[in-house]
Amino acid sequence: MPENKIKRAWADGKAVVNGWLAIPDGFSAETMAQCGFDSVTVDLQHGVQDYLSMVTCFQAMGKHPVLPMVRVPWNEPGIIGKVLDAGAYGVICPMINTVEEARALVQYAKYPPHGTRSNGPIRMSAYGVPSTYQQTANDEIIILAMIETRTAVANLEAILDVPGLTGVYVGPSDLGFSHGLVPKLDREEPEMLAIYDRIIAECGKRGLYVGIHCGSAEYAVRAIKMGFNMVTITNDASLMAMAARNAIKTVRDGIA
Repeated sequence: MPENKIKRAWADGKAVVNGWLAIPDGFSAETMAQCGFDSVTVDLQHGVQDYLSMVTCFQAMGKHPVLPMVRVPWNEPGIIGKVLDAGAYGVICPMINTVEEARALVQYAKYPPHGTRSNGPIRMSAYGVPSTYQQTANDEIIILAMIETRTAVANLEAILDVPGLTGVYVGPSDLGFSHGLVPKLDREEPEMLAIYDRIIAECGKRGLYVGIHCGSAEYAVRAIKMGFNMVTITNDASLMAMAARNAIKTVRDGIA
């Protein structure tokens, strides 16, 4: 399994920009993969994706220099193993609220002796011969636990101390929702920004990395300056809708 270039970028002190695929289509994935993202994540939780569309997206992205990742629908060994078998270089797992759930995530994503992932990476030929893949997968695969609830924040230090995690991924919408706020991405509330600062600081102490989902490019720049190591700019469907709205507004304003 070749070296994970996102891990290399992080080791060099660089932040990475992540794309997000909600649309279950290879053409959309291919288009996004050509836009300059460092990694592109297929969203199996809230995107309109299934396993086969995910594989199609991976195939479409394969000739472009982006790292394929997946947000799985839940912390469950079957789907985590299957997305890794399909060629995902990273797993983002939602709703990790306790140290036990974090340990389970690591177990599901790693081969023995560090985990319980079953052997059978059917698309490993895309990344190297079988022996190479199995020898290096435990070290190269990114494992990010989503921090998106009050409970997760309360258990933050214990979650971060779980061996094998690469880091965490902040879900601002659910995190705010769990604190009684309107669910949205680009948060400005002082209490939310304080939580971000705490997550960044605690991850920094442990050599872990922190990602966040952003609703705009402007907020993504701000997040990197705050100390986030990975920023996602909304998703393919939202980017398409925003571009369409802006184009239509330009035309209507021009003829008004």
